[in-house]
Amino acid sequence: MAQLLLRGQTLADDRGIPHQIEAVLFDKDGTLSISEPMLHALASARVSVASQLLAQGHPELAAVRGDELVELLGRAYGLGEQAIDPAGATAVGSRQHNLISTATALAQVGLGWPEALALGESVFTATDGLHGQGSQRRPIATPGLHELVEALGRAAVACAVISNDDGAGIAAFLASANLTCQFQAHWSADHTPHKPDPAAVHALCASLGVPPNRCALIGDANSDLRMAKQAGVPVVIGYTAGWSSPPPLDPCFPCLNHWSELEVRVSGA
Repeated sequence: MAQLLLRGQTLADDRGIPHQIEAVLFDKDGTLSISEPMLHALASARVSVASQLLAQGHPELAAVRGDELVELLGRAYGLGEQAIDPAGATAVGSRQHNLISTATALAQVGLGWPEALALGESVFTATDGLHGQGSQRRPIATPGLHELVEALGRAAVACAVISNDDGAGIAAFLASANLTCQFQAHWSADHTPHKPDPAAVHALCASLGVPPNRCALIGDANSDLRMAKQAGVPVVIGYTAGWSSPPPLDPCFPCLNHWSELEVRVSGA
C-alpha cells in the first residue's frame, strides 16, 4: 500500500493517521485529458446542425424561434465563445444527458416531444464523428500525468477511470495517450449505475478488488467529489487545470493544479 502527499503534506484522517491507498480512481475529461478544444468543437457543431435541421423541417418555426434555440442550446451545453463551462452538460454529462438537453431545447421552441427527440438524435448522429479520437482536436493527457501514473505503478497502486464517456471513448483515449497498460479498470456510461451514483464507485472498486476506504478519487466536478465521499472514499481531490477556466469546486475539497503536486510514497518507506 501507499500514502499520498499533496504539496508535501501526507493526506491523513482526523487523527493524523495517514490514509493507506491501494487504488486511485480518475475522472477522464478535464482530469486525465485536456478535452476542451474537442468538446467546444463538438458542442458548436451540435448547435449548428440543430439549427439547420430545424430550418429544413420546420422553416416557419425556425424563422420565429431559431435564435432562441441557439441560445437555449448554448446554455444547456455550457458553450462559450472560445470555451466550455467545466460545470456544464458538455463537460460533465453523458451523451444521453446531452441528447435529452437537446430534445428539451427543441421542445421549448415548439416541437412536440417525439419530434424533438427524433431531431435531437439526428443532430447527434451527424456530429458523433467529432467526438473523441475521431475529432481533429483529439484530447491529450494533462501535463505530468504519465509521471504520476508511473509512480503509482511502482508503488503497486492500481489506476482506474470513472467517466460518463462510453467504454470505447475511454479505451481510445488511454490508447492514444499510451496509458492502456497502466489502467486496470474503468466504469463508463455503458455501465449501470452511472456516476454520480455512489454505487458506481462501489462497483468499480469491486472490479479492482479494493475496498472504497483504500481508494482515492480525483476529479474536476463537485458531483464526482461528493459521490466519492458518499461512497466512503477517504481521499478526494479536485483537479483544476484541465479547462481554460478553473472548475468551481467546493473549497471543502483539497485541490491540485499540476500532477507534480501529488507524491506517492510506499507505506513504511
